[in-house]
Amino acid sequence: MTRLAAPSLGSAELSVWRVRMTPGAQGPVHTVDREQVWTVTSGVLEFTVGERTGTAAAGQAVTVPAGAVRRIRAARGAAKGAAGTGDAGTEAEALVAMACGATVEVAGSGERIRLPWAE
Repeated sequence: MTRLAAPSLGSAELSVWRVRMTPGAQGPVHTVDREQVWTVTSGVLEFTVGERTGTAAAGQAVTVPAGAVRRIRAARGAAKGAAGTGDAGTEAEALVAMACGATVEVAGSGERIRLPWAE
């Protein structure tokens, strides 16, 4: 995670960061108490939000509602993204934006923590 805009960098209302993931890498199942917008800039990301799973390729955006159970994974293999573009065998990158002050809970942890890259 690379912090691009956050309160520590002078932003009062929004946090923006860059996520880079190698093919097959995935984050934990978790919830965030703020809406997030993920804009894929390269590769293909797979989003599981609640019971639904879909992909987004470079140039596409996914809005994840506040409180939704989610897992994000970098696609692997030669599959194409949702729009038929993007190489799922390359590193995936996205810009993520949300309102400041969010907390996250990893499934099963019972603990809410703040996101250091969004502070």
